[in-house]
Amino acid sequence: MPLDPATGVYYELHGQGAPLMIGLPLMASHQAIFGESQAAVLRGYLDRLADRYRILLVDYPAIGKSRDILPEPMTAERVCADLLGVASAAGFDRFAYCGYSWSAAVGLQLATRSDRLTALAIGGWPPIDAPYGALLAASLAKIGQVEPSSMVVLRSAEQYVQWSQFYASLQGWGEADAAASIRCPRLVFFGGDGDLVEAGHPVPIASTIRRCRSDLELTGWEVREFPGHGHEVTLQAALVVPVIADFLDRALVSAETGEFDSSRFRKN
Repeated sequence: MPLDPATGVYYELHGQGAPLMIGLPLMASHQAIFGESQAAVLRGYLDRLADRYRILLVDYPAIGKSRDILPEPMTAERVCADLLGVASAAGFDRFAYCGYSWSAAVGLQLATRSDRLTALAIGGWPPIDAPYGALLAASLAKIGQVEPSSMVVLRSAEQYVQWSQFYASLQGWGEADAAASIRCPRLVFFGGDGDLVEAGHPVPIASTIRRCRSDLELTGWEVREFPGHGHEVTLQAALVVPVIADFLDRALVSAETGEFDSSRFRKN
């Protein structure tokens, strides 16, 4: 499978149909990184989507088979440029995007900085009132004492700085106006018990989405809660993927032909 020479990002393509990029915690080298015990998670997504979607998986940022990237330049602008670049390398012009947690925050940036997204499905991240400040503080506190769970993915502890750089670049971002301005179909899903505490800093994810649900729905967002599940709900493919698939099918697949209907996504 190819390595995009411009971005240094390794990627894989699976299935046929409407173009769909899926971000972390899924990745091109998912099984190699997490082992056979977690390979079922990726299969749970592919088995339910690859029959009608051309799925782009990436090793990003600087994980798996991708080239190293210095952590300091990892701003939201850089992340979007890299992912749009690898999408182009994979032959994707306009595409749907699905991301969770960090990659959900990335999805919001892609949707507001580019007109190339045909649908946006994000989980475990509030489109408005998101805890950018809390995660910046938590990521700064973890520098020099990175958890073993993070090191499963990262190549070195020094790489952890990239998360601080990303969140720092979004301090003061006008998220409410940006989230309301997204015109492609959009879904946010979350585990009902998905609030976190990171490095002693409360990170209210589930409670924020729940509190903002009415405002989100008024601006066109679909909101789906999975009660009794925590932040790791995205790893439960049998539970989550049918919801994502239903949303994408309604957004991207013509009921008459079963084929991608690009005319539904002209700018308005």
